[in-house]
Amino acid sequence: MDWYNVLPAISTTFIALSAILVAVGWNLIIRKKREAHEKVMLAAAAAALIFFIIYLSRTIFVGNTEWGGPDSLKTVYLIFLLFHIVLAAVAAVFGITTLTLAFRKRFAKHRKWGRTTAVIWFVTAITGITVYVLLYLVYPGGHTKPVIDAIF
Repeated sequence: MDWYNVLPAISTTFIALSAILVAVGWNLIIRKKREAHEKVMLAAAAAALIFFIIYLSRTIFVGNTEWGGPDSLKTVYLIFLLFHIVLAAVAAVFGITTLTLAFRKRFAKHRKWGRTTAVIWFVTAITGITVYVLLYLVYPGGHTKPVIDAIF
């Protein structure tokens, strides 16, 4: 296996892990276990950050994967991918905001933002995993040029 195949699998694992940790953290806070909730949610944020670092590195140095499926599904896939990308950006902003509110001990606002953030994060993780399955398992695509090569 080469980096082209390994990095997407690793990054997708981290995004799935972050969603699982958010679910565990949500359960902990419902059960009034604040300290455990804090630790698990920080681990979820770390997993999401690791995902982002791997994804960004792969985009810059290896490149992204072209759609390898039938042309009849390409438009549907690209719309789905665009939805995922927009949702991921929104989830990142909401996640940072929710964490900031917790660090500033503004728990009433943190609680309100947290519910919405968690739901958006779950949908983002599910759509991200779906993109991985489509691009690497169901319809393996080809390489594209790394961004670093395109620039230089």
